[in-house]
Amino acid sequence: MDFFQTIYDWVIGFFGLGNFIRIVNSGDYSSFLTYDGFISIIGPLFPIVLVIEILAALILRKFKAIDYKISFFSYVFNAFVGRFISIAAIVFCIGLFEKYAIFKTTFTWYWFIYGYIVWEFGHFIYHYLGHKVRLFWCLHSTHHAPQAMNLSVSYAHFFLEGPYADVIRTTVCILLGVNPPMLFVIMFIDGFYGGFIHIGEQLMKDGKLGFLYKYILTPSHHRVHHAKNPLYMDTNFCNLLNIWDRVFGTYQPEEKNLHIEYGITREMKPNSFLDSYFGEFACLIKDVYKAPGLKNKILYIFMPPGWNHTGDHKTASKARNEFKESQRQLTENALAPDFNADPKQMAIQE
Repeated sequence: MDFFQTIYDWVIGFFGLGNFIRIVNSGDYSSFLTYDGFISIIGPLFPIVLVIEILAALILRKFKAIDYKISFFSYVFNAFVGRFISIAAIVFCIGLFEKYAIFKTTFTWYWFIYGYIVWEFGHFIYHYLGHKVRLFWCLHSTHHAPQAMNLSVSYAHFFLEGPYADVIRTTVCILLGVNPPMLFVIMFIDGFYGGFIHIGEQLMKDGKLGFLYKYILTPSHHRVHHAKNPLYMDTNFCNLLNIWDRVFGTYQPEEKNLHIEYGITREMKPNSFLDSYFGEFACLIKDVYKAPGLKNKILYIFMPPGWNHTGDHKTASKARNEFKESQRQLTENALAPDFNADPKQMAIQE
């Protein structure tokens, strides 16, 4: 019986049905009109849609267990560790920095808009550093390792990435005056939408969400973010509002004729949980060990992934610039007149 109780508790926990069941059992359905009641209804939607996505893939015969392997093992590995560290980190940051806030806000609709813009700024900072600082990339790379896109990818994280992200986002929000209760509401919305934008093509082929594509970051934008194509790397760092990507020049729409290739550029064992979870740390340790001098050893830790002390850099920025330059040259060559062409043939074409 203990075994079945454990399975039952796990299912209830995974789908987030605990509060919903408690409210139903209490008979006080008016509780659904409260904030906690609302969350008890909305919370289970994401895992339910994930199950629907898997069922759709099975029906369409496109399901590959290997596409869910990294995400599944990451979820299991993180279930009892990462979330508790994150909660502790959030509470610690609120207690430490709230007294230093530049001003105080209240829980009103206009301050909520302000708070969400500030949250996105904090999210942008954390996410940008996760791609531009080698040590932080070691934490974030697990999320980019899956070689297919589906809702389960939102569970693929190194267990310390959540706490590191929450320290930065919470600190930015608290120092800029975001009301703590409002911050938790924003976190819930961000978490729900942040999971949704990983939806796979089995349920949402296009992923652009119609007219919303111009105003917010959609699943299409986030698929671009997860791509290892040179043009797409290190773009679309925001989660819902694309304001900061536009401000800092990292906004990138999906190109119609450029097929997205998922994964990371480092050659790794395909769909290997251990390599996706610890592989970047192993590579960093190896580079630091081989680097000449203390300065280079430190630089390997804090410079962008692909930086090399020899100057032979293979960073995402360099790959992106080289790709753009090659495309520019191809365009110029296509538009340039061919002076070696047969004049008679050119006259015929005219």
